[in-house]
Amino acid sequence: MRILILGGTAFLSAEIARQAVGAGHQVTCLARGTATGPPEGSAWLRADRSLGADAYTAVTGEWDAVIDVARDPAQAKDSLMALAARAEHWTFVSSCSVYADHSTPGAAEDAGLLPPLEKGTDFAPENYGEAKSAIEQSTAEFAGDKAHLCRAGLIGGPGDATDRYGYWPARFARGGDPVLLPDIPHHATQIIDVRDLAAWILTAAEQRTTGPLNALGDVVPFGDYVDESRRRAGNLAPVVPASEEWLVDHGAGYWAGPDSLPLWLPPGHEGFSARSNSAAKTAGMILRPWQETLRDTLGDERHRGLGRERKAGLSPATEARLIGELAAG
Repeated sequence: MRILILGGTAFLSAEIARQAVGAGHQVTCLARGTATGPPEGSAWLRADRSLGADAYTAVTGEWDAVIDVARDPAQAKDSLMALAARAEHWTFVSSCSVYADHSTPGAAEDAGLLPPLEKGTDFAPENYGEAKSAIEQSTAEFAGDKAHLCRAGLIGGPGDATDRYGYWPARFARGGDPVLLPDIPHHATQIIDVRDLAAWILTAAEQRTTGPLNALGDVVPFGDYVDESRRRAGNLAPVVPASEEWLVDHGAGYWAGPDSLPLWLPPGHEGFSARSNSAAKTAGMILRPWQETLRDTLGDERHRGLGRERKAGLSPATEARLIGELAAG
């Protein structure tokens, strides 16, 4: 296939490009490349999508597949207006954050969506779900029945720059003092390996799969994930569980960001990591065993440095302070 990736230099889009090149496709990546270029074997059109329609003047010819990972609705709409008519298949990598309700486990693609971000409103992390919803709306308008709305869940695996999924295996591998845990062994986690997600996006493009589909991993209880993290790391340091109420009262953060406890979700999110992935699996999405993702993530964490400053998880100082406060009652 002749594939155009709007992106191709970071995490998921780079993995899509690598796999597409490896499969023998003719791959072009349109990206600024401010930090790095696209994978070897792909063509690179250097362009800044913030320039609007001018960003696509060098994009010529017809495309078997276009894949867009955009977050900004204005940029996504510009690309659709410029390219959708010349694409046989269009993939928009959306997010399960487009859903309005996250409290119901097992919810599928027919669940209600957030209202699209209003035209003229700048994208910000706080309106991520609404922005993705707006791009879905534009994709449906311009790409119609040749569009695959790939609603991805939390993405993990080697190379994850958010540091969320890798926190726990890395924390156990670091060893040392006792490990503070939220006491949520039965809560759901749901991670899709970046390699599996990239493979599914390409499979869907090859098969001309369309419509909205949840691209999610299988549900794994938090306790199982932690136990496997500890076993893989070979760390027998004691764990110190703390109740959710205590953690909130003492300033621990939910699930992402500095001084957080990754994968611990706030109330009302019981379904956030427990959505149905059955439709995508029926359509051809294949998932590797989650233990393999965890193993490879730990290897990547060791390579990147277990003691490095992280974007998610407790700092050693904060963890020690919280354990001390918990012990003091």
